[in-house]
Amino acid sequence: MWLNIFKFFIRHKWPFLACAILFMYLLPYYTLGGDAHIRVHDNLDSNIVWYKVLAESGHIFASPGTTLPNIVNGLPRSALPSALDGILWLYVWFGPVVAYMISQTIMRMGAFFGMYLLLNRFVIPENHHKWLSAGVALAFAMLPFWPSGVLTIAGLPLAFYLFLTVRKKGKQTPWYIWLTIAVIPFFSNFVLSFIFFLGIMGVWWLVEWVRKKRFNGLFFTAIAGMTSLYLIKNYLLIYTMFIDSTFTSHREEYNLGHKDIAGTLELFDRNFFFGHTHDEAIQTPLVILVIIAALILAIIRGAYPLKLILLFGATPVLSLFYALWYWQGLRPLKDSISFFNTFNLARIHFFDPMLWYLCFAIALVIIARQFKGSQLIAAVLIVMQCSNVYQLKEETKYGEFNTPTFNEFYSTELFEDIQVYIGEEPSEYRVISVAMHPTIPQYNGFYTLDTYNNTYPLEYKHKFRKIIAPELEKTPSLENYFDTWGGRLYVYSSELGKDYMFKKTSDQTIEELLLDTKALKELGGDYILSGLPIENYDEIGLEFERSFENEASPWKIYLYHV
Repeated sequence: MWLNIFKFFIRHKWPFLACAILFMYLLPYYTLGGDAHIRVHDNLDSNIVWYKVLAESGHIFASPGTTLPNIVNGLPRSALPSALDGILWLYVWFGPVVAYMISQTIMRMGAFFGMYLLLNRFVIPENHHKWLSAGVALAFAMLPFWPSGVLTIAGLPLAFYLFLTVRKKGKQTPWYIWLTIAVIPFFSNFVLSFIFFLGIMGVWWLVEWVRKKRFNGLFFTAIAGMTSLYLIKNYLLIYTMFIDSTFTSHREEYNLGHKDIAGTLELFDRNFFFGHTHDEAIQTPLVILVIIAALILAIIRGAYPLKLILLFGATPVLSLFYALWYWQGLRPLKDSISFFNTFNLARIHFFDPMLWYLCFAIALVIIARQFKGSQLIAAVLIVMQCSNVYQLKEETKYGEFNTPTFNEFYSTELFEDIQVYIGEEPSEYRVISVAMHPTIPQYNGFYTLDTYNNTYPLEYKHKFRKIIAPELEKTPSLENYFDTWGGRLYVYSSELGKDYMFKKTSDQTIEELLLDTKALKELGGDYILSGLPIENYDEIGLEFERSFENEASPWKIYLYHV
């Protein structure tokens, strides 16, 4: 038995080695727990809180018309993940910290094995390049993906591998391939990326049917099956979009895309070389230089690597499409057809990381075949890229930025002290936040009038706007930011701009905060929680209660009564 185990290990030594490195990459989550540093943007400030609030709400299986009273005086149930979301149940069963650890593990392992299998079976299937596939897949798996996306971006190579396997093997497709196809929808987002993936698969299937007169029934079944699972999972979204005529989302007032040609080209340049904050591939400079060098070497030797040329050529196309989506020249289309105004087609750029690393792998194969010893060069290049991305793991990256840890960000003991001081049940009063993300009070059980959500009632946005209107008038850029998007339903300050985190060591103050406190009172506002002292609080009808701080929290919270 031990001999067989040893042989198995030797045969699969490269993926085992890669998994060992991934284990080290993931270790800080498990050793530090709530004391780990993780990303704030679109993570601590949003998704984590959405899952926690819903998990504790008692409304997981509620009907679409149900509202959660602790957010914006009644956030529609449809604004939060559905009861069929796999990540939600991790929060229900294990709590936020452990759920985050598990979701990170799922994301990294899914990314590694998806890319490894895709490269080995369909892109560079030569057996002697398994070390190369494992190295490139490892680098891909350690990319700084948007953490809350889980398999939304990181799982795309896995999805391609699964569907290509079904297309190729047909009735001989193993059962575990079908099982994995069925599981992916519950750990990924349909709207953000998989709607594009399934569209590509559908077009591929249709072209083959038309050109080859071959109806691949099982390939079609995979496409239709995954699409059906996504539709079932997103039953709340489907109901809101096509059945419920009473709910009007704030997204109806989206008015994005006013860049001139210069701004559009700048956006193209930035995305091509550095990617989007949610899908950074860390392609500059090493990956791009390796691809270019491989193309030059191949052409010099009289070869034209069509696969590499096509995949590499797709990267600027995606970046250009992404940039053009924000070009003012598309405003007539968006203004005339609401779908193009509310649905962001530019998100197809989430395919970028997968494309870059497929190109990277093919380019390394070309380099490794050039001359004796060139495999060593390819191996060194892989190690260099793995080193580049390993250093970007959350604990290292955000620890160096000196951002708060998970526990520090939410500071539960500090906010418990505030609740004790107020002395009422949180459901009996409403708060808003200044110089602080409103999801922090939400995490701690406060009922907030402000929020950060993908959708909420448009009517509520208009009511909330009256509160911050005097402040928005002082800064046109903030006014445009709120009016044309509005996902961050925040109390903005012209003095602070879009900075929402101020530690207790800060000596900054808000000298003049102009709020319509009458409108705030009409909306039900009772208290303001501020991360900075408001100098003119008495002039706008506020009463300072006291400040709160403790050794464990980076915040000092100033409590004002309306």
